Amino acid sequence: MDVRLQNAGDLMVKPTRILVTGGAGYIGSHTVLALGEAGYEVLTYDNLSTGNRWAVLSGEFVEGDLADADQFRRTIKSFRPEAVIHFAASIEVSESLLNPLKYYLNNTVNLVKNVDVLMSENVNKMIFSSTAAVYGVPEKIPLDETSPTLPINPYGASKMMSERVLHDTAFTNDDFSCISLRYFNVAGADPDGRIGQIYRNPTHLITRAVKTAKGEYERLQIYGTDYPTPDGTCIRDYIHVTDIARAHILALEHLLKGGPSDTLNCGYGRGSSVREVVDAVKRVSGVDFPVEETGRRAGDPPELVAESSLIRKRLGWEPQHDDLDFIVWTALEWEEKLESGVHGPGI
Repeated sequence: MDVRLQNAGDLMVKPTRILVTGGAGYIGSHTVLALGEAGYEVLTYDNLSTGNRWAVLSGEFVEGDLADADQFRRTIKSFRPEAVIHFAASIEVSESLLNPLKYYLNNTVNLVKNVDVLMSENVNKMIFSSTAAVYGVPEKIPLDETSPTLPINPYGASKMMSERVLHDTAFTNDDFSCISLRYFNVAGADPDGRIGQIYRNPTHLITRAVKTAKGEYERLQIYGTDYPTPDGTCIRDYIHVTDIARAHILALEHLLKGGPSDTLNCGYGRGSSVREVVDAVKRVSGVDFPVEETGRRAGDPPELVAESSLIRKRLGWEPQHDDLDFIVWTALEWEEKLESGVHGPGI
């Protein structure tokens, strides 16, 4: 679909307007960039609790909190989007175990408020940022979209409940459609080095490993070496962030063309263990950094690997960066830019 501004005789076809909640965050900012490059008119709505204003490289920006339904409604009325991509959420598994109410309030209650606003303002298309954490400890690998959803932490449970809200809304309202994208382990950075992952206290393995290789941490901790996996460490399906961003564009095009609601896995269909990731970071960086083996971390399933044939079939999605070394290389390049002070004032 070509949504770019174009001449048609004396007619001007306006770009399709998309509102992105949480668009200043890691995955959100990459998707906002991709939307801008695809010709969409974008507005990012973010409270900057974990995101960065400078990371929003396309469109307009409104600083706002999803808990403020009145401000959200004013933004919707002013911008009049044709669809919303919903990233805004709390995402740390370990924190969700310590503060579950934060996750249910931010991830589920706020979603209910926002969907109510959207329905009343006749904005009837949404892409929802979900997670493989909804599956809990899987009975079989790889996981397909019919696998039981039995989350083992409040983060996964809050996302599962949000999916149900959206499913029931779509089921009872013919005009409303939604695609929930269940991410597996998103990693890496924009290959051109414009944006990447940046948290004040990163918990993602590849980011922490790369920072350890750069000397920011004394050693990298491995949480659990006695899992029922070939090398005893957790296995995850790592997917490059720009492939995730592309999945959102395709999901959006699907809904804008009148396609039905759906729930789709976003992963490559193969897993890498913690030890394999550590080896890849050491190989790509050329640094043999210290590793400390510690006990298991609460809330971590042994293995999460996607069965991703459905997203390929339904949306025509084909990954471009299915290579662990490439994912690590882009993350390493991004960390080097941060270290040089090119990006992120005060980071």
